[in-house]
Amino acid sequence: MAPTRSSLCILALSLLPAAHAFYLPGAAPHDYREGESVDLFVNALTPMIAGHDDAKLKSLINYDYYHPAFHFCQPEGGPKKQPESLGSILFGDRIFNSPYDIKMLQDNGTCRSLCTETIPPDDAKFVNERIREDYAINWLVDGLPAAEMKVDQRTKEVFFDMGFNLGDDEGEFAEMPALNNHYDIVLRYHSPRPDVYRVVGVLVWPTSRGGSQNAPSDGELDCVSPVPPLILSETQNNTVRYTYRVMWNESDTAWATRWDNYLHIFDPRIHWFSLINAVIVVVFLCVMVSMILVRTVSRDISRYNAIDLSEDVQEDWGWKLVHGEVFRTPQNPMVLSVLVGNGAQLCAMVAVTLVFALLGFLSPSNRGSLATVMMICWTFFGGIGGYISARVYASMGGTNKRRNSFFTATIMPTVVFAIVFLLDLFLIAAGSSGAVPFGTLLLIIILWFGISAPLSAIGSYFGAKHGAIPNPVRVNQIPRQIPPQPTYLRPWATTILAGVLPFGAAFVELYFVLSSLFASRAYYAFGFLALTAAIVALTTATVTILFTYFILCREDYRWHWRAFLTGGGSAFWLLAYGIVYWASRLSLDSFSSTILYFGYLLLLALFDFLITGTIGFLATYWAVRRLYSAIRVD
Repeated sequence: MAPTRSSLCILALSLLPAAHAFYLPGAAPHDYREGESVDLFVNALTPMIAGHDDAKLKSLINYDYYHPAFHFCQPEGGPKKQPESLGSILFGDRIFNSPYDIKMLQDNGTCRSLCTETIPPDDAKFVNERIREDYAINWLVDGLPAAEMKVDQRTKEVFFDMGFNLGDDEGEFAEMPALNNHYDIVLRYHSPRPDVYRVVGVLVWPTSRGGSQNAPSDGELDCVSPVPPLILSETQNNTVRYTYRVMWNESDTAWATRWDNYLHIFDPRIHWFSLINAVIVVVFLCVMVSMILVRTVSRDISRYNAIDLSEDVQEDWGWKLVHGEVFRTPQNPMVLSVLVGNGAQLCAMVAVTLVFALLGFLSPSNRGSLATVMMICWTFFGGIGGYISARVYASMGGTNKRRNSFFTATIMPTVVFAIVFLLDLFLIAAGSSGAVPFGTLLLIIILWFGISAPLSAIGSYFGAKHGAIPNPVRVNQIPRQIPPQPTYLRPWATTILAGVLPFGAAFVELYFVLSSLFASRAYYAFGFLALTAAIVALTTATVTILFTYFILCREDYRWHWRAFLTGGGSAFWLLAYGIVYWASRLSLDSFSSTILYFGYLLLLALFDFLITGTIGFLATYWAVRRLYSAIRVD
């Protein structure tokens, strides 16, 4: 399902800019003895952004390591798939065993031949295209991803960049890409006590070695002497010999902190500046709302309550004049309640997932843990969605409770599943390993129909049993005429204007999240993300209350849908930013990659719209009830 490798599964949480990965009690390391076999597993090949500053991502298609066109060496008996979590599969991991023979502290620096393969012209063309698209090979050793050592040009800090290049198309022979067929594997280990060794780092330096690909007559391989790069011909068969060297390097890094070199924040000051800017914005908004509610509204309520209700006084204006209309049933209450219910379910899922991440329950070595927790939370929070939807529907005067329960449990999951299934078809057509297997799709359907939908029905039952939230004022029988509204208070204008502030609060973090999802960049600053999410929620709530107060002052009582649309306005800015990101940071040549990108972007915008729209609606509903419960009405 995911466009790149499982980048979001690299988790280590902290509110500090230089966070450290850690393991909870019970996550035991593997203690190796000298000569013990160290397994090397291979994962799917993924596109990545090249090292230079103006580089762009060129594809979103993952390929199985043992895809027939690559002709990588296979283990005896054929590759065997390794067990993976639900989240790992959804994020595109396809892990297999490999033929690499590695033993702890043995064969140090010895050049070894893996196999010799013949690559026909058509497959050579396929491989060359993948090299031009900057595809990376992904290996796993003891739960650690193989990486290339790089230096942050700003801070001069050394870090490990996960994955290594399939080939090189920027060297001396840039007109034709060169395939990397030799790997120098550096395994860093730590010895906590005598005769016990633990793997704490995996580095790979790939090189392209051309020349004769036949075994030397004396049987000794040379992996050091300079040779021309290996260029694959697209007109004739190519013989490729794969070789590797294993080197052991003792390290002071403890096993508990071995992920620190992998989890690197580029210029953490950007995160702090973004966070401080967002805090200033939300404080400003809270002060504005407080001034309106505490000073202006309180003064108006005092004046309104001071009037003798027995007298026929017509001196009031604004929001007070629509007290008999403000709780009138809006158009399409069924649709609105279903959207709010599903948004509440997503809100609970996001909140609990962030709490788990912040507490460190999602280990970096447990690939796919983030997506797995999100799926489980969404499944078991179906009751929350059903309850909120039923109560909101009843409060807006809805009477068809069974239909509301059915739509809440089925509409949103059906739409999301349909989009994912269509994207899956494009992945299958492109021959990508990122296509979600049929068994996984079946499991998701079972989770949906077997757990989430029944829980949603149970929540709807209790929501309907508790009934509607009582309104503080009565609704007039005859609707009041609504005067003409200024342009800036029309639905489309308030939606766009109100969405600027929440989007601005999350702008910087959004860039890093998109880079993680689409550009194979590890994201783990969930401390920043949690604070940003809290600020976005508070900003959305306050700005929606503010705009609702403005439209009520203009005697427009149709606030229900307006509140949801105003709260969800940031989703439209997210879509616009996604288009800018596509134009500036991506260079997708294939139609399938473009469809995949905009399909995933549409899903992100849909989830954002539901979550922020629900926050805006519920906050406004609370504020309107508080406002009109404070006035005295005959």
